[in-house]
Amino acid sequence: MMRAIEIREPGGPEMLVPASRPTPTASDTQLLIKVAAAGVNRPDCLQRQGAYPPPPGASDIPGLEIAGEVVATGKAVSRFKTGEKVCALVPGGGYAEFCVVDETNALPAPNGLTMIEAAAIPETFFTVWHNVFQRGGLKAGESFLVHGGTSGIGTTAIQLAKAFGAKVFATAGSEAKCAAMLDLGADLAINYKESDFVEVLKEETGGKGVDLILDMVGGDYINRNYQAAAVEGRIVQIAFLNGRKAEVDFSLLMMKRLTHTGSTLRARDIAFKAKIASELRQHVWPLLNERKVLPVMDSIYPLEQAAAAHQRMEDGDHIGKIVLDAG
Repeated sequence: MMRAIEIREPGGPEMLVPASRPTPTASDTQLLIKVAAAGVNRPDCLQRQGAYPPPPGASDIPGLEIAGEVVATGKAVSRFKTGEKVCALVPGGGYAEFCVVDETNALPAPNGLTMIEAAAIPETFFTVWHNVFQRGGLKAGESFLVHGGTSGIGTTAIQLAKAFGAKVFATAGSEAKCAAMLDLGADLAINYKESDFVEVLKEETGGKGVDLILDMVGGDYINRNYQAAAVEGRIVQIAFLNGRKAEVDFSLLMMKRLTHTGSTLRARDIAFKAKIASELRQHVWPLLNERKVLPVMDSIYPLEQAAAAHQRMEDGDHIGKIVLDAG
């Protein structure tokens, strides 16, 4: 048996309760990982609320990213050995003492990072790599806007977009958060409570607009993103914090020849995630190993205080990642 956090019933953070669960066993291509730390992400909160159920076959225990030590391997595993330190993207089960993952969805823990830092990497780096670079096609010399720039996704997107040569704009709702985004490398930080990001970006780009927008806000931002985008611009939707319904002037989509796409990651198959992992190892892991890009840490809670960690996320004051220490 192992320690874990389970959802008693759909509801608020207080529905996360410590429990004892059977220790999972690794199948042929899986690693059994003794979890040192697990990242906390917005989809975990949605699952707790009953709005984002785990995909078929996934654990009902929340948690989509972990770091720890490989303690057992399936008979077909070839990439890792017991005793190695890894971080991994998992479809569920992260808030626990042990977790299984297909070996192709795990990566070596970057050099010099603690297990708590390593646990803050997978969900945001997989998400940003797929949506900004694979789906959004960001290239050096282009302009890039990320909303929610101090979230885990936002802090990762700022760093990676800058590292690969983009001009980076980011929005947030306080001067402290704007200062944090500038420290991470953003060329311009926009306080959306004080300025209209559409007007600011038109001025900053000489009327051209932004080549790529990563949006987790939705709602009225959808139409404003169309206004802020450049001709042939791309908008990638990854969440709807302000609502999934909006009134939109679709003539802008036609006149500017925009592309508006979106994705979710959790329910995608192992092979799809393996491709992202492979590209991350090739293109991003060298940056992490050289500490040119790093996860931004907000706060650390003991595993048993997962409810407090969720409350921290839902309060919206965090800058960077919230992590559970399972040690």
